[in-house]
Amino acid sequence: MTESSPSAAALPSPLPTAEPNRGIFRPLLDAVRGVETDLTEAPLGRALLMLAVPMILEMVMESIFAMVDVFWVAHLGARAVAAVGLTESMMMIVYSLAMGVSIGAMALVARRIGEKNGDAAARTAVQGIWLGLLLALSIGVLGASFAPQLLGLMGADSEVVHTGSNFTRVMLGGNATVFLLFLINSVFRGAGNAAQAMRVLWLGNALNIALGPVFIFGVGPVPALGVTGAAVATTLGRGIAVLYQLSILRRGTSKLSVKRAHLRVDPRLMAAVLELSVSATGQMLISMTSYIALMRILSAFGSAPLAGYTIGFRIFMFAILPAFGLANAAATLVGQNLGAKRPDRAEASVWRASNVSAAFLCTVGVAFLVGAPWLVRLFTSEIEVARHAVSYLRIVSLGFPFYAYGMVVSQSFNGAGDTRTPTFINLLVFWALQIPLAWGLSHYTRFGAEGVFATLAFSFSIFAVVSVLAFRRGRWKRIHV
Repeated sequence: MTESSPSAAALPSPLPTAEPNRGIFRPLLDAVRGVETDLTEAPLGRALLMLAVPMILEMVMESIFAMVDVFWVAHLGARAVAAVGLTESMMMIVYSLAMGVSIGAMALVARRIGEKNGDAAARTAVQGIWLGLLLALSIGVLGASFAPQLLGLMGADSEVVHTGSNFTRVMLGGNATVFLLFLINSVFRGAGNAAQAMRVLWLGNALNIALGPVFIFGVGPVPALGVTGAAVATTLGRGIAVLYQLSILRRGTSKLSVKRAHLRVDPRLMAAVLELSVSATGQMLISMTSYIALMRILSAFGSAPLAGYTIGFRIFMFAILPAFGLANAAATLVGQNLGAKRPDRAEASVWRASNVSAAFLCTVGVAFLVGAPWLVRLFTSEIEVARHAVSYLRIVSLGFPFYAYGMVVSQSFNGAGDTRTPTFINLLVFWALQIPLAWGLSHYTRFGAEGVFATLAFSFSIFAVVSVLAFRRGRWKRIHV
């Protein structure tokens, strides 16, 4: 939208519209195509489907890329893999910041779209992008300048520093591509254009997969860059995807279009995005640091439990992708329906998404309880590692009914612009409860490493109960953003 009334010819081309008499698979096709849907008016089931399906497909592609990338780098030897692992640990901070800013921008854009104020949504999106660029450039300058020293601080030996410094330099120096990819895709989701976000990520990751071996091993005139080539391929693929995102924003969609008038820096609006983002970033950092702490506790029991946990966690994360998609879909529905002054529909969206997620995760939980040995066998033949992986999957599956509600409700707080409540709950459960309990059960009972697994199931269940109780109080409905 523009500040004046454009002619019909100047309006952005509308998204495809739904057709009557659709078959059973047509709603899924509509979701992938991004058929125009008013998320504040459509039946809740259809609204959830339109958002959740593209989000799930996004995550599937991201998981495929992560596995392919590790596969190619593994051909370069242990030092290259170590450099990638240590750099990814540093990139977790970038991811946390990027996701925090993305949550703030998404909540504000969704609220403005729900109010049918596309002009304000576009201005909000631009201020989020400026904020992300400012943070990314600051990190990029420092990261590119001090890459060897940062690897050294992470514990890398001299050979790993020599092998991986340029990889780290490119990844940290080019982190703006990560920031903008996360951020602009969140803007698309907040506007209800989840299919557009899916297409962007598929493009970026497809380029990453194709370019990886080209830059790592050298093809034709392209020289072999080794592990540095993996960073070049990733940054280039994400950079092209970001350019595609920006072209979409410039061309516009039926709900969101960025014009020249929106590009002016607005400190007050940027501060509003930052205010929400600070708490959201806190959520990410709390989760990340608690994960690191659990890994440290688990490491005391040797490599077999660590390897078993790593395998089990990868299976777990892939299996619950649909639940993540439903949680993100609920967040967008909450934001847009609050903007449309329909808080009851916003709440109904959360319970519908939670119930569907619970049904799905209960099915997955039964599959883990029964089939864990067969699943683990696909990844390892080492008996001790497999034993721990099976134990992890069976123990965490006991908490799946709780996970469903905890994931959806936590994201729904963020969608409402109430980023402080889930941050406080994360702090209470994952720092004050989970870390001490994991240490106590693993070191002072006969459970050993399984005590850490049991803590995960218990703490996430408590997280879900506390989140639901806080959500039912309804304070999130009165948050003004």
